[in-house]
Amino acid sequence: MFNHIMVGTNDIERSKSFYDAVLGVLGAGEPARNTNATGQQRLFYRHDGSTFSVTEPIDGNAATVANGGTVAFKCGSPEQLQALHDAAVANGGVSIESPPGQRPHGMWLCYFRDPDGNKICGLYRPAS
Repeated sequence: MFNHIMVGTNDIERSKSFYDAVLGVLGAGEPARNTNATGQQRLFYRHDGSTFSVTEPIDGNAATVANGGTVAFKCGSPEQLQALHDAAVANGGVSIESPPGQRPHGMWLCYFRDPDGNKICGLYRPAS
């Protein structure tokens, strides 16, 4: 259903450092870097048929977060979920909501905000 997810940033280099560390936990490599026709820089992380992108806003205004919006990354194990969270916090992210762990419905979740305030989730769903 989805082709890509893109979030905005006010500091492309800070975001690159953050997402290199965080998405590296999931196996994503170095992002493709692109500068569009009007000069905004973008990063494209590709992995397992999905693309996560970070961009400087095209309209020239400051990047802001989506109120109520969350981007969730699928993790392969509880350990990978914890590593994702730990990499985020170690690289300028802020842990939010409940600590990483299993929830009553059986899924494992962690939540954090990236350096620009975007809400990010790590999710591990055990096979049933």
